[in-house]
Amino acid sequence: MRETMDPMTAGESSEKENFANRKLIRPTLPRVENDGNHNSAAPQSGERRDRTERHERHDRGERGDRGMGMGKRAAPPEQTNAENFYYQKQMQSRTPMVIVLRDGEEVHGIIEWYDKQCIKVNRENGEANLMIYKPAIKYMYKEGEGS
Repeated sequence: MRETMDPMTAGESSEKENFANRKLIRPTLPRVENDGNHNSAAPQSGERRDRTERHERHDRGERGDRGMGMGKRAAPPEQTNAENFYYQKQMQSRTPMVIVLRDGEEVHGIIEWYDKQCIKVNRENGEANLMIYKPAIKYMYKEGEGS
């Protein structure tokens, strides 16, 4: 019986062994997110899979929902409070307002209070005060500014 060996020198053998034993090491860097809800430093396996799929789509010339290199954006706030700020300002200064309803009718008066669904308008000249549902309002403006 004779042993068979590959014809290679001792130097080549050690190089191949070292090359075969090398592992690719990727450091897990913390992901920077603006919303502050995620504190994990290492990416989840789902995130890694998503990144890989995104790169594959990019290689094929496709685009996903987001552009490449963009992090996850925080959802915009559901309410900006601009409407509340406007009503507060007009109520405090007792500004005469013209409220145009969807049917074209104009209501002149001062906004006394508001809530999520309606506003209360105080009218002068002996006319009845009104509570107007917000969905019925087409637009409003300060009296004297014109439409």
